[in-house]
Amino acid sequence: MLDASLKGQLGTYLERVTLPVELRASLDDGAPSQELRAFLEDIASLSDKITLTTDASGARVPSFEIARAGTDVAVRFAGIPLGHEFTSLVLALLQVGGHPPKLDEAVADQVRNLPGDYTFETYFSLSCQNCPDVVQALNAMSVLNPRIRHVAIDGALFQDEVQRREILSVPAVFLNGELFHQGRAGVEEFLAKLDAGDDAAKVEALNARDEFDVLVVGGGPAGAAAAVYAARKGIRTGVVAERFGGQVLDTMAIENYISVLETEGPKFGVALEQHVKAYEVDIMNLQRASRLVPGRSIQVELASGAVLKSKTVILSTGARWRQINVPGEDEYRNRGVAYCPHCDGPLFKGKRVAVIGGGNSGVEAAIDLAGIVGHVTLIEFGDALRADEVLQRKLRSLPNVTIITSAQTTEIHGDGKRVTGLGYKDRASGDAHRVELEGVFIQIGLVPNTEWLKGTVELSKHGEIVVDARGQTSVPGVFAAGDATTVPYKQIIIAAGEGAKAALAAFDHLIRSSVDAGEKAVA
Repeated sequence: MLDASLKGQLGTYLERVTLPVELRASLDDGAPSQELRAFLEDIASLSDKITLTTDASGARVPSFEIARAGTDVAVRFAGIPLGHEFTSLVLALLQVGGHPPKLDEAVADQVRNLPGDYTFETYFSLSCQNCPDVVQALNAMSVLNPRIRHVAIDGALFQDEVQRREILSVPAVFLNGELFHQGRAGVEEFLAKLDAGDDAAKVEALNARDEFDVLVVGGGPAGAAAAVYAARKGIRTGVVAERFGGQVLDTMAIENYISVLETEGPKFGVALEQHVKAYEVDIMNLQRASRLVPGRSIQVELASGAVLKSKTVILSTGARWRQINVPGEDEYRNRGVAYCPHCDGPLFKGKRVAVIGGGNSGVEAAIDLAGIVGHVTLIEFGDALRADEVLQRKLRSLPNVTIITSAQTTEIHGDGKRVTGLGYKDRASGDAHRVELEGVFIQIGLVPNTEWLKGTVELSKHGEIVVDARGQTSVPGVFAAGDATTVPYKQIIIAAGEGAKAALAAFDHLIRSSVDAGEKAVA
């Protein structure tokens, strides 16, 4: 089942297992079960601390539990965790086998002390780059606290459950039988939903922070680079972020970051955070900025009610998927309306879907989906597709793709539970049309996360923060970098470079400000 290369890698990892581990498989005579049996036999053969037992119990078939012998510590997979989930499997084996999860001790203690019993079910797809974070977070929580139970379920293998529960977007997490969460999340996010704790105390702790020299707002490539460059100057540096890693966490493949031949967005995001943590940077994650107050000591107000103060601020809030803003889009989000074809495409196997957007991202999405779904209709507002010619040629060669140009999407139709169709207007004739389908993937670019800055710093007509060559905004002491700014070409490597530049400019501003203040004091 496992090729020689994977066996070699896994065997090396399993040398770290120190406690006996039991693989308890629920199998029948079907082909998927036999495939899983061979898979587990390969794993068991790689370590004398791992044993395999099989039965046909009432659990999902095929599935298997990874259990610490003689304890209640266990996690379960329903399906064969390959693809993006292979790392989740490796970590589960190591953690159940005695290797501690990589969590801050305060976070680990919070997990151990959660009151009550929790049964989580996570539906994933093997092509989803967002799913492993969720699976690994809940697995780690299960290892730390045996009152937390978790099973990770391959939605493509358990289609009957997916349809019964009307799951049209992954990762989808159910808690004690009820939908609990959709989308990427980590341990801290789950803790925030399960155990809010003393919110007033958390706000008080943030308010008690001393004034920063540099406060970075946003934790994507630009923010991470700014934090590293500022910290290396030996000045007090903080990062406040709604989600450390930012938009890069939703990126599938990264193949153009110089010196890194290829990687994936989630891995790159982890590397960013690890690099920042190597310095004395105060990271305040899961905090959303809501207001900027200029002044000698600049204030950043947070949605939680806390207020942070800093001598300089670097805005690196990035961007998010642009919406088409038509009736039905919000109503059917995660119920047929999706923004990540890699994550959610497998849930539409054999079905009819539309892709809105004729640029590179839209055409690439249509090509990928055509290999999974029954039929793809690509809707482009303009008179012609805007994607690279090589992508257009590939798209036009596919037999199950229809291309419609000069089409304005007017509505996404549904039956109250899920998407049933899409309405559009022919921009040439004015005629209205409807396409019967089950899914809509929106791929029309990004919009900057700058609404909270309106009226404070100068923004372009597209909502981007206007910056000069040094990253300086219209407000003294406030700099900006990355996809939220007017700097052209929204690329990871450009965002990182702009973040470094903004940090150097902020440091220069601090030096000049201190000199000016000293001269005024002497005078």
